[in-house]
Amino acid sequence: MKARQLILLCIFAIAYCTPLHANKVDSLLQVLDKTIGNRTVYLDAKIHQIDSIKGLLKGLSGDKERYEIQNRLIFEYQTLNCDSSLAYIGRNIAIANRLNDKMLMTESQTKLAFVLSISGLFTQASEVLEKIDYDGLPDHLKVLYHWSNIRYYENLIKYTDHDTYNSTYEAEITKSRSNLMELLDPNSDMYLKEKAFKLKADGRFSQSRDIQLRLFNKEKNDTHSYGMSAMGLAMITKELGEMQLAEEYLIRAAIADVRLAIKENESLLTLAIYLNKKGDVNRAFTYIQAALDDANYYNSRFRNTVIARTQPIIETTYLAKIGQQRKNLRVYAIVVSIFAVILILTLYFLFKQMKIVSRARRKLNMTNEQLKLVNHKLDEANLVRERYIGYYLNQCAVYLEKLDDFRKNVYRKVKSRQLDDLQQLTSSNESLEKYAQDLYGDFDRTFLEVYPNFVDEFNNLLRPDERYQLKKDKLNTELRIFALIRLGIADVNQIAIFLRYSMQTIYNYKSKVKSKAIDDAQHFEEKVRKLGGVSTNQF
Repeated sequence: MKARQLILLCIFAIAYCTPLHANKVDSLLQVLDKTIGNRTVYLDAKIHQIDSIKGLLKGLSGDKERYEIQNRLIFEYQTLNCDSSLAYIGRNIAIANRLNDKMLMTESQTKLAFVLSISGLFTQASEVLEKIDYDGLPDHLKVLYHWSNIRYYENLIKYTDHDTYNSTYEAEITKSRSNLMELLDPNSDMYLKEKAFKLKADGRFSQSRDIQLRLFNKEKNDTHSYGMSAMGLAMITKELGEMQLAEEYLIRAAIADVRLAIKENESLLTLAIYLNKKGDVNRAFTYIQAALDDANYYNSRFRNTVIARTQPIIETTYLAKIGQQRKNLRVYAIVVSIFAVILILTLYFLFKQMKIVSRARRKLNMTNEQLKLVNHKLDEANLVRERYIGYYLNQCAVYLEKLDDFRKNVYRKVKSRQLDDLQQLTSSNESLEKYAQDLYGDFDRTFLEVYPNFVDEFNNLLRPDERYQLKKDKLNTELRIFALIRLGIADVNQIAIFLRYSMQTIYNYKSKVKSKAIDDAQHFEEKVRKLGGVSTNQF
């Protein structure tokens, strides 16, 4: 029973912890992706920092002071660009020669050997180390000598990658590390780091991990020592088989290196190799490209050689994945095409049915619109007819009364034998002209009551400089002609009789107005017949 409970507890613990760690790794990878995207920003900040140190050299005349400032530049450049670092080391060697200071010379030569080794110039680095008189060095330079010697052989192992030579190089590392540890304070961090590496070399991985973890927890984020410690933990946890934890430390090391613009690094390369094996080919390809860019910027022959062994493998895997994705896309495209054909056929039959319904609905709408138009025209015709029938009945009554008055007046003149007055009465046109003007005035008012917007809309058919400006409720002869056309009177003879002009005069007026049209004088009258909505407020 207890064994079963213990098994269940382990299962639940694994189920709970694994996704949590996976989420943590995913989050760190996203941070790294974003950090790599901002590489130029971090590089600019690093260069700005170096430029500020260079500014301290201006105005310095003392060799000692220049030596110390240039030492700072060597430190900054030895992880950014080996050529610049070598240049400042050369300047410090020149200062040591001028001062005839053996200690400064040895220090600079040791640094020279270190930079030469990380740039891939191993023969030159070995020659420099062999020239150093080790026995005459003080302890602090002996420490630097052994530390540089260890780095030299570590890089040589990575460069040669050959079992025949690796055992010899590892023996040299063990020897230098032992000598180095004898010179260090057993309580110092440097001693503990070298002890952890010695334990790792001896296969005592757990003890090495414990020391490195203790040192790592003391480091500050975004420092070079933090990245180095994270890299060391990644390597030792990998040896212990804790691959997820190793991946986390490896990502942390890569983030620190990118943020500090450290171009001489192995974190991105190691992470790219790991992710390629894990199956994250896209990130592996991105990271190996970034590692290659860093190596080219640093001008490291050694690092380029190491990357050259791995990049083709990752690139081949990446291209194979792209090819497989293309094949999958073709399959998906075929499947989608089949579904698309089925969908198109379904939509076609649905469209046919909808088209039939739409056609019937459209015909019904057209019929309704035609009925509305007919009803509107009938309403308009009825309104016009009612208005003008009433108007002309009234006018007929008025003129019948005037005609009766005229008859009675003539009768009186005849009866009283006032022949001169009678002759003057019958020959005068003043009364007739007055009656005609009254008739036209009533026509104008009535027409404009029915079509209040006629003049404005008629003017819109004419050029701006040819438009009519009329008095209120008053039409001129041209507008009366087209007002009659708007009322449906197309016979020129009827228009001529009503306006008391000849037919030729009516034609002339019409031609004159059409010549003022903006465009399409041929269909001018058709446009006039559509002008002016009927004002129902007047009825």
